[in-house]
Amino acid sequence: MTAKQIIDNTLKTLPSDLDPQKLPRHVAVIMDGNGRWAQRRGLPRIMGHNRGGDTVRELVRCCDDWGIQALTLYSFSTENWKRPAQEVKVIMTLLEYLLQRELPELMERKIRLDFMGGLQDLPPSVQQQIDRSRAATAENQGMRLTVATNYGGRQEIVEACQALAVQVQQGNLNPEDIDQALFERHLYTVNIGDPDLLIRTSGEMRISNFLLWQLAYSEIYITDTLWPDFDRAEMHRALWEFQKRDRRFGKVKS
Repeated sequence: MTAKQIIDNTLKTLPSDLDPQKLPRHVAVIMDGNGRWAQRRGLPRIMGHNRGGDTVRELVRCCDDWGIQALTLYSFSTENWKRPAQEVKVIMTLLEYLLQRELPELMERKIRLDFMGGLQDLPPSVQQQIDRSRAATAENQGMRLTVATNYGGRQEIVEACQALAVQVQQGNLNPEDIDQALFERHLYTVNIGDPDLLIRTSGEMRISNFLLWQLAYSEIYITDTLWPDFDRAEMHRALWEFQKRDRRFGKVKS
């Protein structure tokens, strides 16, 4: 057994130095660094994506074991289509494979799987597997796992504006009735709410067009660890840091 496996086995349950009453309800993750992980080892970039897929599985297990209610993963952005065509093809093939591979465990853990983004632009076989996975887990009452695929925060906001504009144009809505609560009901995250914590791997100091509206008051945790190396010990550190934060939402202490 490797040192990493030993550490992960000791973290099967919530670490004792974390307060279960102060866990983030919703965690969002920008999974960055697959390509660099592979390149540093002299491997093809695809090997980084493969290893990153294994990390996804372990993080889902960790969040479920520790009582996180919602997990949102940024897997493919609207800008990622600019990558080499072969790499994009590999990512899509891997996504389809992971959905098939992980569905039995999602059902066993009663995790509900959903997706957000421009799914209509994905390869037909990937769309079909997404539909099957969504339907199979639709009645599950456990953790909410959402995968952002072909997702862009600006596009999400534009689509919400367009939907509201249509209602105004049809005479079903007055412009002055549009407020934040109504706007949020037209976002992809309407059923899961805003993230309490955003984690970004690989040390990049940006949010990369991810959940631009929803991250307004999220705590942000950035680690230099590349995504394939992100494990339960890393998640422990992120949650420990989160629990030290003073979340005032613009207020001051009385």
